[in-house]
Amino acid sequence: MSIFEALMLLSFGAAWPAQIYRSYKSRKTAGKSIAFLYILIFGYLCGITNKILYQRDIVLALYIINLFMVSTDICLYYRNKKIEKTENQ
Repeated sequence: MSIFEALMLLSFGAAWPAQIYRSYKSRKTAGKSIAFLYILIFGYLCGITNKILYQRDIVLALYIINLFMVSTDICLYYRNKKIEKTENQ
């Protein structure tokens, strides 16, 4: 297990709850890049694949948790986009 990989994932993971809360409460897509979120998903999927194929360890759980949080933010993005569309009609 790489302690630095785990610390990187913990650092990224620490930021996601605040972003998810902000997305949920604001009901807006302003300031969000859906392309960036999908790039993060791709990166986490690559990390998960690497862990499964070459180095199974506890860090895999951190990748999965982060993937779940980014996926939640993507769902909120689409929810907020729908809300904005409804409000603008």
